[in-house]
Amino acid sequence: MASETEEALDPRVVRTRRDVVRATGELLVEDGWDAVTHAAVARRAGYAKATVYAHWPTRLDLVEAAVELICDEADHPAATGDLRADLRAALADFADDLTHGHLDRLLAGVVEHANEGDVVARLRTRLYETGTAGMRAVLAAHVARRDVEPALALLTGSVLVLVTFEGRRVDAAVLDDLVERVLASTTPAGSADG
Repeated sequence: MASETEEALDPRVVRTRRDVVRATGELLVEDGWDAVTHAAVARRAGYAKATVYAHWPTRLDLVEAAVELICDEADHPAATGDLRADLRAALADFADDLTHGHLDRLLAGVVEHANEGDVVARLRTRLYETGTAGMRAVLAAHVARRDVEPALALLTGSVLVLVTFEGRRVDAAVLDDLVERVLASTTPAGSADG
């Protein structure tokens, strides 16, 4: 029997793991957590169900691998140094991820399964931190440290409510209004009050 190190180098194993995790991620973002079953993933990835079970014994193992891949591949707009423009771009990216990237479906799954243990709690945190990384970096560069988390919560919470609960489109005017309202309540980085 091959060792784990030898298996990791085997291109067939690498390809299988890549294909299965991608198939799981596609199911997650298209149809939600409950669509992820070993049978559905095996069918979509083109492998035997036994192969999927061998590497990912539980559905949570599949979901965890897919969420980690999704987060690892996430990207955010590059910062330019212009606080308002960068914050609008990062907030628009977050809104787009909720609307078109199906971040809402991923978040709903981890919220729904929150009582299923530490892995789900860690995935929820990972999704939130990944989804807000661009905004967090912009805020950290421009506002007092004590204002970063409250400003981030106000921005993301507002967009989450507008997109997910109200089903509204978040356009440039809405983004500008949110950014201005939130920045009005912050202290610039480096000021005596920060």
